[in-house]
Parts: sequence; structure tokens; C-alpha cells
Amino acid sequence: MSPAPTTGAGVIPAFTMPGRIRLTALPPLALYVHFPWCVRKCPYCDFNSHEWKGERFPEDDYLDALRADLEQALPLVWGRQVHTVFIGGGTPSLLSAHGLDRLLSDVRALLPLDADAEITMEANPGTFEADKFAQFRASGVNRLSVGIQSFNEAHLKALGRIHDATQARHAVDVAARTFDNFNLDLMFALPQQTLAECQADIETALSYAPPHLSLYHLTMEPNTLFAKFPPALPDDDASADMQDWIHERTAAAGYARYEVSAYAKPHRQSRHNLNYWRFGDYLGIGAGAHTKLSFPERIVRQARYRHPATFIEQARAGTPVQEEHEVGPRDLPFEFMLNALRLVEGFPVHRFVERTGLPMTSIEPALRDAERRGLIARDHERIAPTPLGQRFLNDLQELFLKDAE
Repeated sequence: MSPAPTTGAGVIPAFTMPGRIRLTALPPLALYVHFPWCVRKCPYCDFNSHEWKGERFPEDDYLDALRADLEQALPLVWGRQVHTVFIGGGTPSLLSAHGLDRLLSDVRALLPLDADAEITMEANPGTFEADKFAQFRASGVNRLSVGIQSFNEAHLKALGRIHDATQARHAVDVAARTFDNFNLDLMFALPQQTLAECQADIETALSYAPPHLSLYHLTMEPNTLFAKFPPALPDDDASADMQDWIHERTAAAGYARYEVSAYAKPHRQSRHNLNYWRFGDYLGIGAGAHTKLSFPERIVRQARYRHPATFIEQARAGTPVQEEHEVGPRDLPFEFMLNALRLVEGFPVHRFVERTGLPMTSIEPALRDAERRGLIARDHERIAPTPLGQRFLNDLQELFLKDAE
């Protein structure tokens, strides 16, 4: 498949050249900003994050590169309103208050940002300074996502976190005082974790009444230290017991599970992540950031240069995009289902047609197979994974990969 020419002089063809799909409307647009540095690389992490070993990372150079990257991308999203912003990493809370203010000022100057935009920033407890986070809030961040992972000292050490249990609790205190809307990230099925220890972590998190919880099953991702030197983990039955208890306890506490790992109080779902799962568009800027953009007759994906120094150099040269390709009709069903089937509510039938430009007949054989296996429930309006489909989500999603082969 030949790349779609969407940078530089190729922008006009992206809008005007005949394509293989036809979209009647463009989906909502979000902005993702990647901050690539952290204090220490966690052994389970496969994100594009790099330990900064000097006294100070090149904040001004990186902010310059982010602005240059955004300026280069503007023709691709011209006139489209941005509904959410997510600043992730890495550890973006390492930014100075001035640096974060400059970043959001650049975003507002260059993009038509929705007046009610959700602006989320990830933060790690080891970097919490109450005054700085108040300044982040004053600059426009209105949602904080705190990477707690555990409140248990031994488990924090096993996960290679730079914070201890006391710092974890302090971070949540600061988040709750400073932000009306915040999320707590925790993991379960940790090395040698018992059900009682998992329950203690969740009960501690619930005691702060966070509007949103992200509760992840620890997985051994390729190219991580844990993959190379696997720790002793709870067996499948023990981790399933933890997951079942989490579902019951969060529901009793008033949280609705709306995605595989996401639980929210009413009207507090992550709008940014919902846009991903609903196959919306997103512009990703920064080292290693990924982009998905729709045009009237094509959908394009991009990836920026991963290494921070390379990204800064390429952004200065006006060429921050390392990879770019058009998503063809054979791949679109799987890409859509990879996201949409993560949602407990599934998706309305019309969304598949609107977001892929394909007819429902293109996935009918896979839908019939999934329904026969009891993995989905559907009617003329909506398709959703059943409880069995949620439990065997990978198997369900792979049914749509067959159509792309």
C-alpha cells in the first residue's frame, strides 16, 4: 500500500484525490501531546519513555519542537475544533509550571479549542508539588490522571515506582483538593499479590471518592524488563477472582464499568479516551506520538520520530513525521473493532458506517460468527460484547481480522 501524501505539498491530494472509502462527515478531533521523559523507566512499561539522567531535560527545546510539530500539522486539521487534550508520557508533571502554561498557550493560539474542552494531564506521585499543581490548574488543566499503581510499599518497589505509599496518599490528597475531576490509575495481579492486598488497594482508592478509576491487569509486554525477567504473578484463577471482586465492589460504590479497565461516576467518563474507543480522530504531537486523521475519502495514520533528540531535530527541520500510511478498506473493520468492542455499551450500527465509510455487509460474516459463539448481542440499532465477549475480547476482535486477510 502506498503512503498517503499528507505532509507539505501533499495536503491538497489528501483531500481531493479519489479514495477507496467515502465518509459523509468527519469524526470529532482530539489532541494528544507526548512528553517522553521520566525519572526512571518502570520494568513493566512499554510506552515511549526515556530516563533523563542529567540535571534537567531540555524543556525549552522540546516545547519549541512541539510548536513546530503542531504548526506543520495544521493544514491537515484546518478549521476542525479540538474537543479534548491529553498530555501523556513519560511523566509530563516533570514540566515546570511555566512550561505547561507555554504549551497550553501554544495549543490555544494554533487550534480552535472547544470552550468546554477536557484537558487531562498525567502525573506521578513522585513529582507532586502542591503549588505547581495549582499552577497547572490555573493554566487550564481541568483533569488529572494520577499513576498510583498501588498503595502497598512492597508492590511499589516490585513495580520500580519512584514513590512510596506515603507519597501516593499525599498525591491523591493534592489531586482531590486541586481538581474537581481526577482519575486514579491502579494495577492488580501484581507480583505475589494476594486478593486481600488487591482489595486493600481498591478500598484505599475508593476512600478518596475519585470521579474516575482506571484499574489495569498487569501484563508482561514485549521489550520490557519484566518480559525479560518475569516476576512470579498470581495464577489465572487468582487474578480472575481479583477482577470479579473489583467489578462487584466498584459497582456497589457507584462506579459504572464502561470500558475494559475504566470505571466512572455518572458523567465522569474520560471524554478523550472515549473518542479513541469510538474511532474518533486524534492528532498526536511529540516524540513517538501517533495520529489518526480522516479525510473525505481516506483515513491516514502517522507516527512521529520516537527518540526525543531525533524528534527535536526533525521538528526543527519541518519533518517530525517518521511513518505515514493510509488505512485501507481491508484493515478498517479490525481497527474499528479493536477500539469499539472495548466499550461495554458497544456501538450503534450507524457509527461503523460513519467512521469507516464501509457498509455493514463488509463485516456481516464476522458478526454472524461472533453472535453464534455468544460473544456479541445485536439488534438493528446496536452491537455490544456480551459478558463472555468481554472476557474473551481478544478472540472476539480477531474474528474481524480474518476479514482483513
